[in-house]
Amino acid sequence: MEKTNALRLLDSASIPYTAHEYSVDDGRTDAVSVAEKIGVPPEQCFKTLVAQSPEHEHFVFIVPAPSELDLKKAARAAGCKSIEMIPMKQLLPLTGYIHGGCSPVGMKKPFKTFIDETAILYDFIAVSGGRVGLNVTLNPEALAEFIRAEFVPLEK
Repeated sequence: MEKTNALRLLDSASIPYTAHEYSVDDGRTDAVSVAEKIGVPPEQCFKTLVAQSPEHEHFVFIVPAPSELDLKKAARAAGCKSIEMIPMKQLLPLTGYIHGGCSPVGMKKPFKTFIDETAILYDFIAVSGGRVGLNVTLNPEALAEFIRAEFVPLEK
């Protein structure tokens, strides 16, 4: 398996993780399908979403696969009046990642990041490993400490 930037950063920080490669041949790359493919309950598989304030300040929100991001809760967490998802075409130039392979680890620059509070209920959660077809499972508190994220309520 070829190491992604996200994996190299986790290695260099000595953060234990397990990499899970999965097939994308069936076109099913949504987070719930990924959870099924890597054998993780959907509520333990988290998707990484990037949003912006009206002032174009960017934020990262990490929510369970079956959930939707509550934009009001996200805005409250970020200390903004409102939040909206960034247009998909902005994802790669902004983060260095494409849709479906956006990892909270190793973005082009650090953004204020929030993880849904349900993550702390688990010994491990799954997040993107930095490309479509690769996820990693790791301890949510170790992840939060490494990416300087806060646990807050984010689910609709």
